[in-house]
Amino acid sequence: MSLNTGKDKKRVVIVGAGFGGVKVAKLLDGPNLDVIIVDRNNFHLFQPLLYQLSTSEIDENEIAYPVRAFFRNSSNVNFLMATAEDVDKENKILKTSEGDVPFDYLVLAAGATTNFFGMKSIADNAFGMKTLQEAIKIRNHVLRMFEQASTCTDEAERRKMLTFVCVGGGPTGVEVAGALSELIYGVIKNEYHNLNVSEAKIVLVEAIDRLLSMMPPDLSEETARVLREKRNVDVRLNTACKDYDGEMLTFKEGEPLPTRTVIWSAGVKAVSLMTKLGVETDRSGRVKVNHSLQLEEYPEIFAIGDCACYIENEGERPLPTVAPVATQQAVVCADNIKRLASGSNVLTQFKYKDLGSMATICRGNAVASMGSMKMKGFFAWVAWMFVHLLRLEGGYTNITVLYKWFWNFLFGLRLGRVITDTKIAE
Repeated sequence: MSLNTGKDKKRVVIVGAGFGGVKVAKLLDGPNLDVIIVDRNNFHLFQPLLYQLSTSEIDENEIAYPVRAFFRNSSNVNFLMATAEDVDKENKILKTSEGDVPFDYLVLAAGATTNFFGMKSIADNAFGMKTLQEAIKIRNHVLRMFEQASTCTDEAERRKMLTFVCVGGGPTGVEVAGALSELIYGVIKNEYHNLNVSEAKIVLVEAIDRLLSMMPPDLSEETARVLREKRNVDVRLNTACKDYDGEMLTFKEGEPLPTRTVIWSAGVKAVSLMTKLGVETDRSGRVKVNHSLQLEEYPEIFAIGDCACYIENEGERPLPTVAPVATQQAVVCADNIKRLASGSNVLTQFKYKDLGSMATICRGNAVASMGSMKMKGFFAWVAWMFVHLLRLEGGYTNITVLYKWFWNFLFGLRLGRVITDTKIAE
């Protein structure tokens, strides 16, 4: 494989075009380094809004931005659409599906994938929601369940089609449950004249005793209250899943739940590439890095974001797998690569600045915690919208998404209710 790069320049190869990878490439834009981004997709995905794609609020082109468009004016940044398969650490070669890519410095920013915690039956039958394709698959499936239910005369089978289970009480699970409630009870109920949509049931399952565990307890309680009382969501705490065969979800305790839809957001793990490196990882497969974000034994290899296990202080837990961690680490990573390329061994130490947490519950309602400040309700929802709009790529996307949010807030419109695959039945 060959790419047009300067022979005398140091080459930086970045695996992953997520928040961290794109940020590193932008910061390394300039005449002194050649940069190659490697990703199996040709787009950068805004994952925090995947749940809105899966529930028909926005379209895929509003959260997916072409990688090459970021760097149209950056002649030193190239893109390779390929799957990273392994790393020859001694010879400094990244092995990909499109051939070998030599590097002087390697940045692992490959993100994470869904963690089913070894439960194969659930992995085989539940829906993950980490990729664009998975979110579209959920949208198609949910809409198809209503199409099939509208002609189903078997009451037990129809109820199974209309039972939607979200597993995981973190931001994704809460947001999916709330958005499904809006879609079903606010839009779909008026469009299926021969279907009693009140039969539909949304269940949010969490293994511990509260939702949004990163939030203060009072905001967790408020989230559960809003979902139960205002969005008609059956919130089940202290409920751990055990098995799912596509028809019946069973728990470690309690009665099984008949359902054709289980959306799994109960955990993430690093992509499989990390386990092939032959270096120390944590339980989620994330590679352990030092305070300069390097692999201890291989200082020319950096890891950031969801695939890096960074422990700030001895005895503390690793930093969470959220976008602010990746983007802040990207700044330090890029700075340290520049220092090494210039011959300096004095590197910057990473220090995370916690920007707080926020999650939207439903239209006009959210919770947010930023240091000692807490918000809930409408103003938290406005703050959530503002933060996410700032992080979207491109003016067109900002305007389009804001427009859709505005009409959804006023009228509950969900114009993306289009089944895009050609299957008649599942």
